[in-house]
Amino acid sequence: MTAKRDAVFVHSDQSLSYKFSENHPFNQFRLTLTIDLLKKIDALKDSDMAPPRMASDEELELVHDSAYVEAVKKASKGLLTPDAGEGYGIGTEDTPMFDGMHEASAFLVGGTLTAADLVMQDKANHALHLGGGLHHGFRGKASGFCIYNDSSVAIKYLQEKYKARVLYVDTDAHHGDGVQWSFYDDPDVCTYSIHETGRYLFPGTGNVNERGHGKGYGYSFNIPLDAFTEDESWLEAYETSLWEVADFFKPDVILTQNGADSHYFDPLTHLSATMEIYKRIPKLAHKIAHEYCDGRWIAVGGGGYDIWRVVPRAWSYVWLEMTENSHFSGALPESWLNYWQPKAPIQLPTTWEDAKDIYPPIPRKPEIEEKNRITVDKALYPLRQNKKSREPSA
Repeated sequence: MTAKRDAVFVHSDQSLSYKFSENHPFNQFRLTLTIDLLKKIDALKDSDMAPPRMASDEELELVHDSAYVEAVKKASKGLLTPDAGEGYGIGTEDTPMFDGMHEASAFLVGGTLTAADLVMQDKANHALHLGGGLHHGFRGKASGFCIYNDSSVAIKYLQEKYKARVLYVDTDAHHGDGVQWSFYDDPDVCTYSIHETGRYLFPGTGNVNERGHGKGYGYSFNIPLDAFTEDESWLEAYETSLWEVADFFKPDVILTQNGADSHYFDPLTHLSATMEIYKRIPKLAHKIAHEYCDGRWIAVGGGGYDIWRVVPRAWSYVWLEMTENSHFSGALPESWLNYWQPKAPIQLPTTWEDAKDIYPPIPRKPEIEEKNRITVDKALYPLRQNKKSREPSA
């Protein structure tokens, strides 16, 4: 009998085939950079890795309409007209058609299902699939760089195959709308998203009052942070709210989406976080996994559009936490810098941490921090009131 592993890294180079164009901001080359960084510090070995599989149509249709899957297949072969594609969100500026898009997208879903099986079949405590995290995909429509929604499919798969109650945690700067709406009326899935407010950012949803519907009311949590939020406020909001949500829901398994686009350097968002949040985000997920889920933790990637300076370090921290190797700090390996700097269009960071002065002081700092505290209080108010009502009176 094979011994249970602490963590497995799900990946193959087929994940790189999810590619819209050379100039598209969603660039899976960030996977190559991350994996090479982990190998250069001897934190990732070939024996740690497991190959993903392709999701079947039946698995995709746990969440997606069959007509939509057929449309993606047609687009994959260049047979979908632009007018037909527009109705499915395919062929847009965000989500253009490309050859083989069905196979590439189904492969990313299959990677997250592989991670789910490894964890739920007791082959590993934790599994990481950085190729996944495409949280904007809807039942019958592509959106925001996302064709199929691997997290939604995996959650439904976890429910049907393993009868699991799933806590979905989304720390991408963009609201995890596709996953939220997939389970908005389901009390056995709790969705939690901490993100930049949708006032100026796609998809414009994720307000505090989006709490669920019907039997699922009270199982959707959103923490929309003010633009220019810095590390201290981001972490205060995250660590306060997620622990209370986990204690309320008591999941069987935690699935975390690890978008790396809340960083100040990210070109598509307006937050002012540094590497400090990416060091701390997986630490809390890890604690929750062991406190409530007997260690069961599935993690996926997500957004992250500064692929050189931010994503490799941020995503490395997830694997380093899973393998309890989170002591890395100080200088990045010279071998990694020497190899990639000549190929990079920008100056690479030389340390795991960011310098203290990567952005100018934020003039509204106290106001932003206060607004974020109020947001957290509003998001948790029903949960706290319900808890208070169950407490025995003195």
